[in-house]
Amino acid sequence: MSPGKDKQKKLTFILLKMDKVLIAFSGGVDSTFLVYLANQILPGKVLAVTAVSETYPVKELKEAKVLAKKIGIRHLVIKTRELKNKKFKANTTERCYYCKKELFSTLKKIAAKHKIEHVVDAANIDDLKDYRPGSRASRELGIRHPLQEAGLTKKDIRQMSRRASLPTWNKPALACLASRIPYGYEIKGKNLARIDQAEEFLRTLKLRQVRVRDYGRMARIEVEPAGLPEILKNRKKVIRYFKQLGYLYITLDLAGYRMGSLNEELKKVRGSRVHES
Repeated sequence: MSPGKDKQKKLTFILLKMDKVLIAFSGGVDSTFLVYLANQILPGKVLAVTAVSETYPVKELKEAKVLAKKIGIRHLVIKTRELKNKKFKANTTERCYYCKKELFSTLKKIAAKHKIEHVVDAANIDDLKDYRPGSRASRELGIRHPLQEAGLTKKDIRQMSRRASLPTWNKPALACLASRIPYGYEIKGKNLARIDQAEEFLRTLKLRQVRVRDYGRMARIEVEPAGLPEILKNRKKVIRYFKQLGYLYITLDLAGYRMGSLNEELKKVRGSRVHES
């Protein structure tokens, strides 16, 4: 048996033991695969819940609804209120903890209402490589991570999603919009909205993976290295649009897109301890 099939067999066993599950469903690669497989294994016993707030790109809700309908899963959309939390808005290095605690606490209440014992999310093994204080919230609230428990990497999930003909198999990685704002800069709804608009604009240039890091008056654009020439070719158009959004300085990161780039400074300071949260 191939390693991939062995992992999927283990994931199947984990889900079967849970019997009924509520899944935090963003519509991204990982959660879509988890929802799809859980629905195959536990038909009628899976509830997918998508959270909506200022921290999520607008188009993701539309895509999540389409995917849930395509998979044939029970789907619930809820509103979370991270921006009501002063500790979240302050944007310390624990920001993700407060966000996830808000989300998972809400999901636990919904699960209890529907008599579902297990609340799960779609974190994978690769997520353990980055600074994730939100994982502490999941431990405190007893959230399960079946993809991690089965040892699945992002590459595994993409391959399995492709074999299952899921349209998300090659979808770019997602992250909440607050992750674009450096620690110490206050998180405001208007900043999140312009980040969303800026990234959507860059995608019209046929760029696959984009991030706009928001430093108040300055934007730092990250794209995959192959996309750098496209940005430069459309330099004037990019500058004009970003100026309209309120950015005074528009910069292009020559290192390109990489997951958790705003955590790089933390890693230098904390070393290996960055993975403990």
